[in-house]
Amino acid sequence: MDSREKSASPSIDVGASTPGIKGSPYVAAKHLNIGYSNEVVVANISFELGQGQAIALIGTNGSGKSTLLKTIVGLLTAMGGQLSVFGMPPGNNHSRIAYLGQFHASGFVLPIRAIDVVRMGRFPLYGLWRRMSRRDDEIVMSAMRTMGIEKLADSPLRSLSGGQQQRTYLAQVLAHQADLLVLDEPTAGLDAGGRELYLHAINDELCRGASIVIATHDIQEEAALCHQVMLLARRVVAIGTPQEVLTPEALLEAFGIVVTGEKRLHVLECKHGHDDMERLGLNKPKL
Repeated sequence: MDSREKSASPSIDVGASTPGIKGSPYVAAKHLNIGYSNEVVVANISFELGQGQAIALIGTNGSGKSTLLKTIVGLLTAMGGQLSVFGMPPGNNHSRIAYLGQFHASGFVLPIRAIDVVRMGRFPLYGLWRRMSRRDDEIVMSAMRTMGIEKLADSPLRSLSGGQQQRTYLAQVLAHQADLLVLDEPTAGLDAGGRELYLHAINDELCRGASIVIATHDIQEEAALCHQVMLLARRVVAIGTPQEVLTPEALLEAFGIVVTGEKRLHVLECKHGHDDMERLGLNKPKL
């Protein structure tokens, strides 16, 4: 069955047939309707995401990607159907979820430093007032090294370029060591070097056992990492593996255009010998 046949179904439900899901899924949606201000943006969404798996939400601006992410993390209320995160309604597992939105309130606070922003990734685990341990400090610095910003640790956030700020927020997500990463346009503003660091960091998170939901415009890079792709255009155009979904016909339906040319897909492997991951004991999935 190709992606256009899938999109014609009254309900796109891959839960029972999604490969690799063991035990309870981290995220499960069934006939889910999402939206805001009493307006349904996307209806009848069904999918499951298991431990160590990633799904890319791909579509134009206004297609429903950010709305779905905000519903998963509990910032928006589902307008119909069913949605569970770690077996519970959304909004009940903040300590297990790292969310990267498109807008960052901390960017307007002075004199906050880059390292202060990354340290915020540890707050959901212990609260605002607990003194950070040496291990917390090591995790924070490891995340900054991963994103190539360790030398900017004491720099005021407002003094950094847009790309450096985005690396800082990505390091904050990595420092959380969450079970579920929910990322909205994570490569926005990144240069080629930043994108390469991001791809390897996200691959390491998957190898660690985290699950990831990514909203993106970048079809090529995210398809290299994700087990599933959901193509959105204020409805679910198609959902399945990248090979099943990213067809010229489905992309034409979602974007109105098809870009042809050589594919630039990377194959990434888990870093079993990564020094920081091994030293901090972060290379094993959380149970």
